[in-house]
Amino acid sequence: MITTGQPRTHVGQRLLHFLLPLLLCIATPALAQEENALAEQTRAVAQASLMQRDDAIDALAQVAHPRVPIVLTALLEGNLYSDDEDESRILIERPDGSLENALTGASLDAAIDTKRIPVTTRMRTQIRNILARLNLDSEDTQTRYEAVQRMIKEGIDENNIELLQARSDIEETRLVNETIETALSLYDLKSDNERVRLSAIQSLRGSLVGEARNELRRLRDDDPAPAVQEAAGEALASIQTKLEFYQFVESIFFGLSLGSVLLLAAIGLAITFGVMGVINMAHGELMMIGAYTTWVIQQLFPGQIAWSLAMAVPAAFLVAGLVGIAIERGVIRFLYGRPLETLLATFGISLILQQAARTIFSPLNRSVTLPDWMSGSMVINPALSLTYNRLYILAFGLIVFFMLMAILKRTSLGLKVRAVSQNRPMARAVGVRASWVDAMTFGLGSGIAGLAGVALTQIDNISPNLGQNYIIDSFMVVVFGGVGNLWGTLVGAMGLGVLNKFMEPWAGAVLAKVLVLVMLILFIQKRPKGLFPQKGRAAE
Repeated sequence: MITTGQPRTHVGQRLLHFLLPLLLCIATPALAQEENALAEQTRAVAQASLMQRDDAIDALAQVAHPRVPIVLTALLEGNLYSDDEDESRILIERPDGSLENALTGASLDAAIDTKRIPVTTRMRTQIRNILARLNLDSEDTQTRYEAVQRMIKEGIDENNIELLQARSDIEETRLVNETIETALSLYDLKSDNERVRLSAIQSLRGSLVGEARNELRRLRDDDPAPAVQEAAGEALASIQTKLEFYQFVESIFFGLSLGSVLLLAAIGLAITFGVMGVINMAHGELMMIGAYTTWVIQQLFPGQIAWSLAMAVPAAFLVAGLVGIAIERGVIRFLYGRPLETLLATFGISLILQQAARTIFSPLNRSVTLPDWMSGSMVINPALSLTYNRLYILAFGLIVFFMLMAILKRTSLGLKVRAVSQNRPMARAVGVRASWVDAMTFGLGSGIAGLAGVALTQIDNISPNLGQNYIIDSFMVVVFGGVGNLWGTLVGAMGLGVLNKFMEPWAGAVLAKVLVLVMLILFIQKRPKGLFPQKGRAAE
């Protein structure tokens, strides 16, 4: 086939080659003008006297250049300098002590004699307000929310009111809008008009901002109008009710996050203890092995924090699982049917593994760097925020639980495990290699303990004694939920986690654990087989 004309791609390329210089010609003067304004106003701030620096800072804030917030932040933190030899050159000191050009961000390697540009307390307040105004127009929701919060803490004035009202008309995020409404109402509380104050109090009835509660207490105690005092008291009571509700929700979240850790720690123990009848006192050290595996992988890939964590999950499972199989093949298989001797043997193994960790990694605590996507919190409102690391651990624990359930229900290994747990002699009679099933089951439980170690590195330091903090709790979960019942382990872990967190505020962390243990002992007296006892042949 013969084609005529040029392909469309060539036409597009020609058009782009024609338009690009034109666009650059149009944009270059504007960019140059902004850069010149930035340079001029930054030098004016550096060279102005303390009496004139306020005006210079305001003029710098009017420059539409992305480096303006960086320069103002450096000035606020005392990291803005001028060159002793060339006062027109302005420098910023970085956290590591190196210097950069304030106007371009370029690094400066040579040693330079510098002079700090001082600011007064009044200027710091001025800069904070300016930065808040600049951040109010940011595209990032969290930045806008923090900007309004900063305005509230610094105090709302006439200039802030105009900015907030303008932002309120275009703001689409509910959290930011509610915070802006709170700021506007706080400003109205200072009005001399009683009706305006009453209207502001009414709008603050559901506010969870701390400054709102402080202002309402002031009006309740000091306002000359009785109606305002009464309305402020009612608003405080309404806010207190909401605070108690969100504290309840937060306690449940922290309880579930603790429960997810207990679930990961106990689910492997539930398999070995429930299926094999082995009291494994070295289970905590298998978690410690998973934690150290995570740390080692992060040391091997220091620049890939997120990828190293992803690689640590299968690696910790394999390493801990292989160690578990070695323990079962080397020691435990000779002690089946003798639980007391198994307990003593695994306790000795736990001491050996702890000392090995001290020898290899030293007794010092190690820590794993959190990936960016696990850092920080999800802010629901000023009274409730959920940390990302615990959210991910909760999700991770549930994923591991349901994957284990699928393995036990849908695979050949799971069928054999259930057969051996229900009737070992009959399983052997139909050709199931019970010794192989025991080794694989112990390895599976040990591998899941390694996954628990990966999760623990995100909320705790790594040490040779890491597993000892969770081994008792793991046995409590297994016994409470019902030996050998995975659903019971899930309910037991979440229940004990929530119960512990609700008791901690008034009993303390240590006493809360003691009380939980006492209640568990009393519960076992009534239901020796736990919440969900096994039925049929498995109960035997």
